[in-house]
Amino acid sequence: MNTLTQQQQAAIEHLNEWRVGALFMEPGTGKTRAALTLANSTPATDVFWVGPLRTLDAIRQEAEKWGGFTMTAHYYGVESLSGSDRIYMELLNGVESAQVPMVIVDESLKVKNAEAKRTRRILEVGKRAEWKLVLNGTPVSRNLLDMWPQMEFLSPRILGMSLTEFKNTFTKWTRVTKRIGCRSYSKEYITGKENVDYLHSLIRHYVYECDLRLNITQKWHNVPYCITDESRQRYNDIKEDYLSDETLEWKNNNIFLAMTTEMQVAYTIDEGKMEAVSRLLQDLPQDETIIFCRFIVAQEECRKRWPRVTVLSMQKESLGLNLQQYRHTIFFDRVWDYALLLQASRRTYRTGQEHDCHYYELTGNVGLERMMKENITKKVSMSEYLKRVTKQQLYDSL
Repeated sequence: MNTLTQQQQAAIEHLNEWRVGALFMEPGTGKTRAALTLANSTPATDVFWVGPLRTLDAIRQEAEKWGGFTMTAHYYGVESLSGSDRIYMELLNGVESAQVPMVIVDESLKVKNAEAKRTRRILEVGKRAEWKLVLNGTPVSRNLLDMWPQMEFLSPRILGMSLTEFKNTFTKWTRVTKRIGCRSYSKEYITGKENVDYLHSLIRHYVYECDLRLNITQKWHNVPYCITDESRQRYNDIKEDYLSDETLEWKNNNIFLAMTTEMQVAYTIDEGKMEAVSRLLQDLPQDETIIFCRFIVAQEECRKRWPRVTVLSMQKESLGLNLQQYRHTIFFDRVWDYALLLQASRRTYRTGQEHDCHYYELTGNVGLERMMKENITKKVSMSEYLKRVTKQQLYDSL
């Protein structure tokens, strides 16, 4: 299919008159194709594509599929901007030395934290190019502050205000101060938003948003399973070790994540779970089925047991892959992150898919599985859950 979709054409027409713009198009709507066409319509001599490292090979292939860039293309992993001074300077110098540079930031929520080194560096790169584009499935993940770095990268004149001014104008926030011993610590929390119409009036010329509309459906299925007594004992031992330790700050995000990860690993390849997947696969075409796993040990075991099934990493391969040839997706391990689950589901449900897409979520008979399922359903993050639960409530839930 060589013609642009109606949504892609609308995005290009909307942004073509501006030298900067944002394509907030849901996964599967073809934002890469739209970005390629937009870039090729500019006088740019070099395009610098900055995105998640694990997606760059797929982006190159996608660009080649549609005829490629008409200018010299350079690809950089966004993670490298904070991790490597050499790569950052190479990108900065490349943009500076190009005759007419264009910078495209893919998955732009990767630079949503205005205080992060990665974000500060991409803003510095942006100062050296007139032609700029940001791409993402959604403009914000949790609060409106995500919007400021993206618009600031495109042009400081779009918003015309600092991050502090932006926060005070468009968000409701509160500061919580805690005293530990003789020291006090303060942290700000965003509690709401305001003046959204005004914000929309500032950015509307530079932004194109669209949802994915296909003549097929997504069907979600819950697959329950029971873990063995041996796995349950390991699970309970880990819970006791963590929650009985009075010196441990259990509300700390990192400690809580470490605890729940260990608990999940305790039953990730439990025989009861594997039997449930075996029964499921008896009714599915294995050559058209994907299994997303969170843990390496689960990936290895699934590949060994079901070699005809495509087994992928939830963390590494939920972005950037076009997998319309598959119709069935099994989520082997539960995750806390709703956005990650959505991205993984959109590997199959995307432009070019001709069949209904089926998704199977495995749910074990332990409290952690129910907790993660409930938080995903409510789109509540792990840190938000921790803020409102007591230690006894957590113990009882797990």
